Amino acid sequence: MTDIHQTAIVSPGAELADDVIVGPYTIIEENVQVGSGSKIASSALIASGARLGENVTVAHGAVIGTVPQDLKFGGEDSTAVIGDDTVVREYATINRGTKDRGETTIGKNCLLMAYSHTAHDCLIGDHVILANSVNLAGHIEIGDYAILGGVLPIHQFVKIGMHAMIGGGFRVPQDICPYALAGGYPLKIMGLNATGLKRRGFPKETIAGLHKAFKLLFNSGLNTTQAVERITSELEITPEIQIILDFIAQSTRGLVK
Repeated sequence: MTDIHQTAIVSPGAELADDVIVGPYTIIEENVQVGSGSKIASSALIASGARLGENVTVAHGAVIGTVPQDLKFGGEDSTAVIGDDTVVREYATINRGTKDRGETTIGKNCLLMAYSHTAHDCLIGDHVILANSVNLAGHIEIGDYAILGGVLPIHQFVKIGMHAMIGGGFRVPQDICPYALAGGYPLKIMGLNATGLKRRGFPKETIAGLHKAFKLLFNSGLNTTQAVERITSELEITPEIQIILDFIAQSTRGLVK
């Protein structure tokens, strides 16, 4: 049976699974869906257009599904989708989409720490971690298993590749290659996120191949086009290296080098 605190305000137009828990003083507006096993703590706002999957945890004061902070937004219908088993911590904010994508998407098993902000039309993969006060502008794409350190401002339309890790406190103006470890002022690629890949069970041979690709991309003095040519002609194109090549081909803001 749904456990809704007597001080919570839940619209009759909201759809909550039978076992959802809603804490005191929380507001859930109409046109909201909350899946089985989800828990929403006190004083949260789940706004119209929010779609929470199963076993989602929303902490005190979090705000999900509010209208975009975008002057071009015209009131169009859109959504903010939160995947199963994701945790949204205290005072994190997630805006819904605009007509561009129509949806802001957070994947499964993500952790969005306190005070993080996810703007309109962002597309975040599975198992992503946003540390405290990460600020995502609109239209950002983040691949699976990426980890973003605290207090990062990230420019709109930036893409961050899967398994990348960015240290805390740095400005991110351009795309971050998959599997990269990034940090410094100005931001640069420090090398391969080898420790993260080892922890996730990547074979030694795969990591060695990625090291070779990174050497050509970031430590050879070649520009990106030249490095890609060398990679395709000299290295075995494993699925992981193909992911890097596809990421580069789809980059619109250029790579942090």
